Amino acid sequence: MTGAFPPVRAVLFDKDGTLIDFQATWGPTFHALIAHLAGNDEAVMERLAKASGYHLDSRTFDADSVLVAGSNDDVVEAYAEILGLADPSALALEVNAIIGEMSLPFLSGFPDLDAATARLLELGLVLGVATNDSEASARAQMQALGLTDRFRSIIGFDSGHGAKPAPGMVTAFCTLNDLAPGEVVMVGDSLHDMHAGRAAGARTLAVTTGLIEPATLEGHADAIVGSLAAAVDWISAQR
Repeated sequence: MTGAFPPVRAVLFDKDGTLIDFQATWGPTFHALIAHLAGNDEAVMERLAKASGYHLDSRTFDADSVLVAGSNDDVVEAYAEILGLADPSALALEVNAIIGEMSLPFLSGFPDLDAATARLLELGLVLGVATNDSEASARAQMQALGLTDRFRSIIGFDSGHGAKPAPGMVTAFCTLNDLAPGEVVMVGDSLHDMHAGRAAGARTLAVTTGLIEPATLEGHADAIVGSLAAAVDWISAQR
């Protein structure tokens, strides 16, 4: 399939499960968030956790949790109902305002993240992030990892281009950086990432560093690799 594409000029990364360890980062973060929203009421915390596909005891997410590939807004209506709040949009604003900062003490980038992004820049490629997290949260995390300057564009679900699996983020990245979709590799760990990339006309590269089983990703990506280092090898070969 790659023969139908022009040479790669850019790489657009998903964030959670691709650049950073999803469970290590968001497991403890969501425990803190749920405790905050519930006022440490254990019964309410259990209901919020269930709505999130999350386990309070192990502080882990189910692989099919809506939050693994979705956004915070995907559960905010359920949260608002559980908390007895009439305005889910106000709760969404609160959650999206605090979640990024809450995650910073637990932020865990993959061990090969620094070397992989540095190598891609050495190859002259434009890098970006497209995440179903908020833009502010993504920027805070990349800043904490010392990687902000490596990414030409950081796009969140609230940046005005829609959320994955719709292609808007990928299309916006292309527009912002004067790229044709076929010159871009969309790298991610979920079907949302692969579907967004393909819908926009980009190459798709799945990494098995998230919670999704490799068998689930089969047939939805141009290739599947097991690490960011292996992703760089594959991308380099497309140049």
